[in-house]
Amino acid sequence: MAKLADLVTKIRSKNAGPFWVTVDIFCGDAARFAEIRSRLTTDHVCARLQADPATLKRFDIESLGVIKFSFIRPVVQGSRFDRDMHGAQLGVLFAEMDI
Repeated sequence: MAKLADLVTKIRSKNAGPFWVTVDIFCGDAARFAEIRSRLTTDHVCARLQADPATLKRFDIESLGVIKFSFIRPVVQGSRFDRDMHGAQLGVLFAEMDI
């Protein structure tokens, strides 16, 4: 198995408001997009994030070669329990994911 980061051009995570985080996976070209799209299942992502599948949103944007996931933040942004105010660290979880 390969790490997701070794197969794609870029992975970035960011805030999508105080209650959501978005992760963008830039695949680079159409062939790589098709490969990643088929290998990276929504169930695999939910298991990695320990997220409820009902709250995970997936967007496969073929024209841009991007797969995007949006999910509810584990804690509200800016709360005293928030350890990643900008949501930037979650991209590392995706980068290290075996697919």
